[in-house]
Amino acid sequence: MELLDVLTELARSGRLGPVSSGAPWGAVTAALGEPWEVTIGKRRSWPRLFAYDDLELSVCRGQQVILICLQTWRDVIRLPVGLVGRGAFPGKPDYADVTESLDRAGCAWKPYGPLTFGNQCSIQATSSGVLFVFDVPDGEDPVLNVVGPPPHPHDCPAITDGSGSP
Repeated sequence: MELLDVLTELARSGRLGPVSSGAPWGAVTAALGEPWEVTIGKRRSWPRLFAYDDLELSVCRGQQVILICLQTWRDVIRLPVGLVGRGAFPGKPDYADVTESLDRAGCAWKPYGPLTFGNQCSIQATSSGVLFVFDVPDGEDPVLNVVGPPPHPHDCPAITDGSGSP
């Protein structure tokens, strides 16, 4: 599997294997193993950010994936082997390669205005809502920076410590 295949599958379905917006966190870790947690300062409140190399997942206190972010701006993109069949891919795919791959797969897309400004442009897969955000370096073709489906909207249940208080 190549990176464009991974991106096209995400665009078509809104998921990568067990990873999808709203997926139970336990199902993701059962399939992919334990990720590393991205901590900012001493903050350990919810939601929390976890990563499997360049695949970042935000998880709510109710243990659901609420945001998926696939970083593609690096020279080498690393993903869990169990998820996509290999661990590393050449990074920085360009706009033409991404849109041609989507077109070949019959995955309709359209420009996405809210994230198109300055030195970036974006497109959205119409069936899944997955967004592709590209950097536009001066005088160069757009290069893919990040990909992800829309956040998972939900009301997170209160988690209690057994005393009835959150």
